[in-house]
Amino acid sequence: MAGGAPWRGLGGPGGTAGPGGLRGRRGERGALDRVTDGVRGGRGEVLVLRGEPGVGKSALLEYLAGGATGCRVLRVAGVESEMELAFAGLHQLCLPLLGRLDRIPGPQRDALSVAFGLEAGSTGGAPDRFLVGLAVLSLLAEAAEEQPLVCAVDDAQWLDRVSGQTLAFVARRLLAEPVALVFAVRTSAPAAGGNPFADGDPFAGLPETVVRGLRDDDARALLESVVPGRMDERVRDRIVAETRGNPLALLELTRGLTAAELAGGFGRPDVRPLASQIEQSYLRRIGALPDAAQRLLLAAAAEPVGDVPLLRRVAERLDIGADAAGAVEAAGLVEFGTRVRFRHPLVRSAAYRAADPAVRRDVHRALAEATDPDSDADRRVWHRAHAAVEPDEALAGELERSAGRAQARGGIAAAAAFLRRATELTPDAARRGTRALTAAQAAFDAGAPDAALELLAAARLGPLDEAQQARLSRLRAQTVFARRRGGEALPLLLDAAGRLARIDGADAREAYLDALGSAVFAGRTGAPVGVREVAEAARTALPVALPPRPTDLLLEGLVGWFADGCATGGPLLRSALAAFGRSAYGKPVSGKPAHGRPAVGRSAFGRSEGAEDGEVMRWLWLTWLVAGEMWDDGTWHRLTERAVGSARETGALNFLPLALGYRAALAVHTGDFGLAAALIDEADTLTEVTGHSPIAYPSLLLLAWRGEGPRVAEVISAAAGEATTWGEGRAIGLEHYLLAVLHNGLGRYREALDHAERAVEYEDFAVAGFALAELVEAAARAGAPEAAEAPLRRLAERAEAGGTDWALGVLARSRALVSEGPAAERLYREAVERLGRSRVAVQLARTHLVYGEWLRRENRRADARAQLRTAHGMLRGFGAGAFAERARRELLATGETVRSRPADGAGPREALTTQEGQIARLAADGLTNSEIGAELFISPRTVEWHLGKVFTKLDVRSRNRLRAALTGA
Repeated sequence: MAGGAPWRGLGGPGGTAGPGGLRGRRGERGALDRVTDGVRGGRGEVLVLRGEPGVGKSALLEYLAGGATGCRVLRVAGVESEMELAFAGLHQLCLPLLGRLDRIPGPQRDALSVAFGLEAGSTGGAPDRFLVGLAVLSLLAEAAEEQPLVCAVDDAQWLDRVSGQTLAFVARRLLAEPVALVFAVRTSAPAAGGNPFADGDPFAGLPETVVRGLRDDDARALLESVVPGRMDERVRDRIVAETRGNPLALLELTRGLTAAELAGGFGRPDVRPLASQIEQSYLRRIGALPDAAQRLLLAAAAEPVGDVPLLRRVAERLDIGADAAGAVEAAGLVEFGTRVRFRHPLVRSAAYRAADPAVRRDVHRALAEATDPDSDADRRVWHRAHAAVEPDEALAGELERSAGRAQARGGIAAAAAFLRRATELTPDAARRGTRALTAAQAAFDAGAPDAALELLAAARLGPLDEAQQARLSRLRAQTVFARRRGGEALPLLLDAAGRLARIDGADAREAYLDALGSAVFAGRTGAPVGVREVAEAARTALPVALPPRPTDLLLEGLVGWFADGCATGGPLLRSALAAFGRSAYGKPVSGKPAHGRPAVGRSAFGRSEGAEDGEVMRWLWLTWLVAGEMWDDGTWHRLTERAVGSARETGALNFLPLALGYRAALAVHTGDFGLAAALIDEADTLTEVTGHSPIAYPSLLLLAWRGEGPRVAEVISAAAGEATTWGEGRAIGLEHYLLAVLHNGLGRYREALDHAERAVEYEDFAVAGFALAELVEAAARAGAPEAAEAPLRRLAERAEAGGTDWALGVLARSRALVSEGPAAERLYREAVERLGRSRVAVQLARTHLVYGEWLRRENRRADARAQLRTAHGMLRGFGAGAFAERARRELLATGETVRSRPADGAGPREALTTQEGQIARLAADGLTNSEIGAELFISPRTVEWHLGKVFTKLDVRSRNRLRAALTGA
């Protein structure tokens, strides 16, 4: 075909070729031009090109590379067969820059070196996933200091999961670095290729351009440029319509058609899915090649890194002559240069799928023999596994060892893939069942519950002993529980606990803890077994040996609470929380926290070593609820601080959003709404990257306390309704509790009372106690004190079981609300004193508010003003708009004039964005730009850029003025 590569022969509107030989595509070219202009101007740029296969994404990346004058261009392409090899795509991208590793901070350099297999980890553990992401950002930024950097990532949907997540992580943090990341992502997969984003699209939310088919006039011009002779207009229009303007389809579907077919339309096939049409076209061209050329093409398809010297060694082993490469290149399917480059990714998939399985195994065998066993042992054993026909215990053992290495580099998904293939190659049925169980656990840990359930089904076919059966039962139950935290998992968890009770008491107790948690989440939705019945069943597994583990104490406390009541369970749960608190820091912490920023991920009290990290992280979802039921803000602080720190240190990407969410909820209670919003934003970003469901509660809690916006109630109810669809009945109680908070803030006490009464209809764990306090306040302020009598007794029982200053302070305030005279005042003063010793500043502010309201009604206006000023200042400073407005109205009623907002509509701190506020806090705490970057996973250059904006907004000239400026705000 004349005119070179087909995507360079397209005539655009007006017939004028664009730069780099690409015609038409003015919108897409404009978007790419803005990327290159921006990066040359010193800005970070990100763009995702989305479109169906063959629509021209690869051609646009060629245009990008051709137009990136003055920039260094790095290119990488995702490969479907490498999706299970962790860090493979990232290694391709960073390989040309590894000579600069010594220029990035040591911890980042070490993490990246371990991830790429350049060195072993000092502890044998996985590298910190976030350090890896920050290392890639630092490495790109370092290279860009010399010359702007443009990174073109083709077929990003086929990147291995870790590489895709990491590059999306980097993309979201590019700002002041002259680095561009452009991803080409297909919107549909080949018919046999499955869904590449089954675990979530890591590039969702990034700036994107949708690449669609050509306009009809452009498509006709392209078609006429490549078809010799006359073409029937009706045939031409039919082809344009059928291909929907897809350039590759237009070009490929005309190959092999005779002049008669094109002239009259005879013999046109029925319309098939586009990817299938294109692949069928490639299959025809591959089938026309000589056998040796087909084998060479297959070898190139099975070897995904484009290693030409390796491919030459493979050709020698397969007795493929040099003329085979010429035949493949002449067919326009692949280029052999410094690297192997397929004309289109569908050529690779078509070549691999078209091959006879025996030939495919021969090629994998040759690839294994030609791969260096020292530098690339894992890929070598992977090829050997694909070459195997019969079960092979020795090979299965090697795959197991490769799985261990993959997991040590942070590739849990890769470990699961190796273990799965090891299972398939295991000849002994019993050992095969054991390996299937191990592979299922790895798949579960990698966040692939469907794969875990499939492997568990395979394990069930083997002759498992009683212990393995129990382990299988528990893992299946945990998988169901992870997908739906409601009652569906409860019978499975109880069955697993019963099986484990005969094998391993410790594992049985943990299974009962999961079962109790499932019953708690199921709540009022009518689970097959109630929480009391689960507690009675769990009582049989309580430990008799000493000393008990923290989880043993936790189970004992929950059994006592649900089976015997608050008075029995309260002291036991307090002991359990104290044990977990010791796990977090080696000793419990008491006293009021210092003013200033809470340390996120860094402990001021030191830390214990050993297995406690895993225990704190494993049970945070349950200990968080217990601490809430016990009104234990100190344990909330200790556990979430340690959990966030541990998750960052270990790279626990699946766990960190949960830890950040709980930390954000604590920040709401402490009145640091800015920190809460920042943590919620980070958690949401991570859930987008990982594809997991967002942690909704912290953001809803913040919305309720802010109390601003006409649709807050709708948002809260919609989120709760969604949760109930998968069996989380506890969400109903949470919904009504949050709506009670919202309406109490707005002064709509009848609505607040209605929601609070509905919240406490069921004893939702870690919800009912908070809702009872809202009910008492709503009843008192709505003039219905009789509605508070029974709820106040229930609140007293729970608060006294907790015994903390938070619990007893809220109880004293609630009693004061329905008391009179000196008794009421004593109770208000007690509430202020107790809550002042806790971290829950929002409750302290509300106590000043209701105390001031009571004083005004007692006609003690001067005293009322003092309390109401304090309340208004605190609530306004937190950002609790509705409660602050309630305090302002009360102040006005005392005769004091109060502005609802500053004259300019926002104070200095309110002018800062969430990230600017975070950076300002850290800088005020004395952290350097590098330390701030490490904390927030951005580059030091981006920190400096943000600080410049912070200084301008706060009207300060140096860091030592930041703390005063933030405090004044």
